[in-house]
Amino acid sequence: MSGTVVVGLDVGGTSTRATALHLDGRQLGTGRAGGGNPTSHGAERAAAEVLAALRGALANVDPARVRAGAIGLAGAGRLLADAAGRAAFDRAWHEAGLRCPYAVHGDALVAYASGTAEPDGTVLIAGTGAIAAEVHDLRLDRVADGHGWLLGDAGSGFWLGREAVRGLLADLDRGHPPDALGRQVLTELLGSTEVAARPRDTVDTLIQVVTRRPPVELARLAPAVVAAAAVGEPAAAELIATAATHLIGSVERIRPTGIRTPLVLGGGLLTGDTPLAAAVRAEAARRWPHAPLRPAGDGAAAAAWLAARDLPEVADPAALHALMIAPTP
Repeated sequence: MSGTVVVGLDVGGTSTRATALHLDGRQLGTGRAGGGNPTSHGAERAAAEVLAALRGALANVDPARVRAGAIGLAGAGRLLADAAGRAAFDRAWHEAGLRCPYAVHGDALVAYASGTAEPDGTVLIAGTGAIAAEVHDLRLDRVADGHGWLLGDAGSGFWLGREAVRGLLADLDRGHPPDALGRQVLTELLGSTEVAARPRDTVDTLIQVVTRRPPVELARLAPAVVAAAAVGEPAAAELIATAATHLIGSVERIRPTGIRTPLVLGGGLLTGDTPLAAAVRAEAARRWPHAPLRPAGDGAAAAAWLAARDLPEVADPAALHALMIAPTP
């Protein structure tokens, strides 16, 4: 056990993080690279980013000491079903000098494991998108939402951004001056709060600006909504309340009322001190008063823990979890 090392990767659409951990919890190295999601970037580019992150994590580690590894990413099932994509990841793994096996897990499971070692519970993630998942025996069971921007992701960063723009457009249609949130949206999208003498001209310009960009870019407006809600802007506060209702509603599709298993909250909108995180925590505490609410922690470390827990020398996976994973403040 003294020489055993495990590797974990948290692969996202904008960044890839890798960590090498000793079984006593010591972090031996970390690596960071660009987005490595094969669905959004293609398997070859994604594998190259995974390799870059692995090389950073293993810069001062003999790869022969690594006994197991795990990769967490959205769309894990698609990668596992794609022979060419899996081959590209296999090559990256071997080019990093690794000869041990590795597992591929969905990002929802990794987020759950970053918050708790309990085998059964629920995870709710809200970032650019939104998804809730039930976990049983540390495997994803039932899933709610995560349907993408066109069909779902209710309460997500994309949803907040889209609703903020829709609210502004409605005000302009009515001939009303933009409220504080609307002025922020105008600034973000057009660089000015000025409305044309004929408001419909501003409406048309906004529509053109939004529709010419990838739809997911509307998620970039979410921080403006959150910031406006934090200072009490009424329209933003209403959007935050509605988003919290949507997110808790997704959890309710798969989690019975009153159950006592942990609920892990992850994603940029639900970690840290944000109005949406506070609203979701309050509603979760009301509906599941005896359930522990846990913040998601380090996804790369959680992936490493998932890889380590089945090693024969690991007698107490829960104790190892406490050593390896630091929760997000």
